[in-house]
Amino acid sequence: MENVKLNKPEKTTKQKILNILRNILAIFITLVMLFPLYWMLISSFKSSEELLRLVPTLWPREFRWNNYGDALKMAPFGLYFYNTIVMTLGIMFLQLTIGIFAAYGFAKGEFWGRDALFVLVLGALMVPIQITFVPTYVMISKLQWINTFKALIIPNAVSAYFIFMLRQSFKSIDNSYVEAARVDGMGRIGIIFKILVPMNKPTIFTVSVITFINGWNSYFWPKVVTTRPEMRTIAIGVYELKRSYAGLEIMNVNQIMAGAVMATVPVIIVFLLMQKYLLEGFSTTTMK
Repeated sequence: MENVKLNKPEKTTKQKILNILRNILAIFITLVMLFPLYWMLISSFKSSEELLRLVPTLWPREFRWNNYGDALKMAPFGLYFYNTIVMTLGIMFLQLTIGIFAAYGFAKGEFWGRDALFVLVLGALMVPIQITFVPTYVMISKLQWINTFKALIIPNAVSAYFIFMLRQSFKSIDNSYVEAARVDGMGRIGIIFKILVPMNKPTIFTVSVITFINGWNSYFWPKVVTTRPEMRTIAIGVYELKRSYAGLEIMNVNQIMAGAVMATVPVIIVFLLMQKYLLEGFSTTTMK
């Protein structure tokens, strides 16, 4: 009994030390990950001269609020936001619709070659965009879709990752629910949207947020299929700020940072609002 009593305080002390070390490590990793965002934010309020100092400052000596106004004057950010919203929502709608139906087929459907087709879908996750963008661009060009929303949206209409995540969630739902709905006379559409979708909201929210972030931050493909300024997206718009001062001795890094902040705010807001569903969706999909 004495040995047990002596060991308990030792274990408690070790656990406290481990918890403190974990907290310190977690705080350090968090600071490292958040520092680029912090640096982008404070740089958007600095002057060009302060940004070019040999010794960087961690806080602006003088807040230059007009950097945001200058960025808005230098590039049509309202138009860039509109194009990005249309593109992102279009991609989300198509990926949600196609992904839900495809996941239902792979999870609950019974047809020849189902598993083999799903393996092909998983194989699409391993193919980088650098391999497929040339034939896709040629097809888009022949269809005369360059500088249109169709070129921005339709090539991204299907997500293999989206199908994989939803298929895993749908597969975890017991078939008794589906059979009971069929007995009640419910069709496939009703089964999908009245039973499977409500029971898998966290996963659907998760993949929707990921789709939104990927679409909003997309740079490579919009850069390829748009040549006119009126079809540019927000990611390309930030780059256009840099080009606008080409040839001058002092680069407009502060306006570029202001544009980057404006482009990042919607993504941060969506993430903060949906982080609960993100964590729940990832955890439930992993467990399933």
